[in-house]
Amino acid sequence: MAAAVAEAAADGVAADSKARLRRKPNHAVPMTYRTLLLPVACLLLAGCTKGKDYHCILPADAKLRAGDVVFRRGGGLTSQAVLAADVDGNYSHVGIVVDSAGTMMIVHAVSGEPDFEGDVDRVKMDRPEHFFSTEFTVVGEVCRPADSMIARRASEAAMAQYRRGTLFDHDYDDLDTSKMYCTELIAYAFQQAGHKVVGDERHTVGFPVMQASVIFPSDIHSSSFLETKYMFNN
Repeated sequence: MAAAVAEAAADGVAADSKARLRRKPNHAVPMTYRTLLLPVACLLLAGCTKGKDYHCILPADAKLRAGDVVFRRGGGLTSQAVLAADVDGNYSHVGIVVDSAGTMMIVHAVSGEPDFEGDVDRVKMDRPEHFFSTEFTVVGEVCRPADSMIARRASEAAMAQYRRGTLFDHDYDDLDTSKMYCTELIAYAFQQAGHKVVGDERHTVGFPVMQASVIFPSDIHSSSFLETKYMFNN
């Protein structure tokens, strides 16, 4: 039954997936009401990517800075389910670049990407080569905040959540910062740095067992505070 529902969701979103690469987000993001089948998608995708050869699609000459906001879109059902709900969006996941002892890394809140057996869904810190691996990414973008000091403070706020061991927020409640989902982490980090990259509007989405009011990746991507530095695809 779950497979049938997921296949129906995939059929409904596949038709417009090719047109999203060059699609520009609508900066006046409306309130949307969609059914987001992420739990079903995650269950179906678990364990389906082993044994393949992957490579990083981030350009080799890309120079990342602390506070850069990084977006990606995958080719799987989970990514398509997010895009089916975020009708103005090009991306299904977002993270932030941090300086870890002189090495640029990416902090992001993510589910379904364990580093070891028994690993929990949480705020992680990954190498850019991993974050932008073709295991997870077909299209990516790096955006740079207009103010480098705010960018650095935001990266430090995100790093603090990683060091704290913050768990992934499966309730998608950005009013409770004890756990965080991906866009919540970015909005929180910049708010802690003194600049809001999203407004107060939220989007109501329906899960199989609950409803939530969420921040979409397009809400962050459409911020005038962010400027595109690199766009790339597989």
